[in-house]
Amino acid sequence: MTAKWREASPDPASHDEADPAEVRVGYRRYAGVRTRVLEVGRADSHQHHGHTGRRRAGRLTGRRAATRPSAPRLVLLHGYCDNADTWNSVLAELGAAGHSAIAVDLPGFGEAEALRPGPLLPQLDTFTAAIVREQSVLGNVVLAGNSLGGTASLRAAQNQRLPIAGVASIAAPGLVDSWLVRTVGRYPFPLRLYNALPVPVPGFLVRTVAEQVVPRLLYADSSAAEREQVRRFVELFPDYRSTKTRLEQARQLVGELADAYRLDEIQAPLLVVACGKDRLVSAAAGRRLHSLVPHSRLLLREDWGHCPQLDDPTAIAELLAYFAAGAQRGGPQSTGALRGAQPVDIGEERGAAG
Repeated sequence: MTAKWREASPDPASHDEADPAEVRVGYRRYAGVRTRVLEVGRADSHQHHGHTGRRRAGRLTGRRAATRPSAPRLVLLHGYCDNADTWNSVLAELGAAGHSAIAVDLPGFGEAEALRPGPLLPQLDTFTAAIVREQSVLGNVVLAGNSLGGTASLRAAQNQRLPIAGVASIAAPGLVDSWLVRTVGRYPFPLRLYNALPVPVPGFLVRTVAEQVVPRLLYADSSAAEREQVRRFVELFPDYRSTKTRLEQARQLVGELADAYRLDEIQAPLLVVACGKDRLVSAAAGRRLHSLVPHSRLLLREDWGHCPQLDDPTAIAELLAYFAAGAQRGGPQSTGALRGAQPVDIGEERGAAG
């Protein structure tokens, strides 16, 4: 499905009349970070862009709080060196089916303001918490994250003070990673040599290499990669200096992932999505996450790559909508029915949903 894009109107009341299938584009601040927001579904008129989720939530008490919509709110988080556009087709599918969802540029990526010096994951924690608090005023929040977004979602679920109805973690790193991720973390000789080159690698050569590597890392089948999606990633590596910065940032992030999780503190329903053709985070990572969170469910798709929202957006949209509906019925604490669940195929999920 091709999304219809529309710039968000400065008049909040106009959102009530918006086509819910349109992917609306706007800008907001979460935890002091200005970022771009993609949204589908009905947006309530009391939302005011530019404020934090905490301030907005604090004002909605009494009658407004009592009439909070019951439908779940999906919050979609992208991975490292990606942006909210990775969810574009998924958002279009969700909106057409009548679901409400937002995707945001995480700090340091897309059009979001830059990350500050220091540890990266705590900054993402604060940012994600602000989104959850804002969206929880509008309905029960279900987080769905791919790669680094999966990590941010899991860490948010560890915070039991956040009103999270469910989490879908797709290819979250830091559990059992591929040789490539481990290579970045160990900072071997080839990467040290690249950083120490006395003459910068020409920008056109950096981009040429990126155009060849990106599809192989993100898609199950590189020949099926969409040119526009590849271009988004390549733009993150326009020259030698930016590539060095991203490599250093990736190395720091891999180091932080070593102590990123307190999985025993997750009480919300958890869907773990593992992908058999993932060249960055092996499917074994999903199996391990499933084993460490006993009430989780595991979906293993052998034909998906690291970003299944690019491989099969229709299936991902259906899966997230079905999971969100189940989390809505069960609530954050009612996870007993999922305990001991076995790996399932998306076809079984569709059958159950129908």
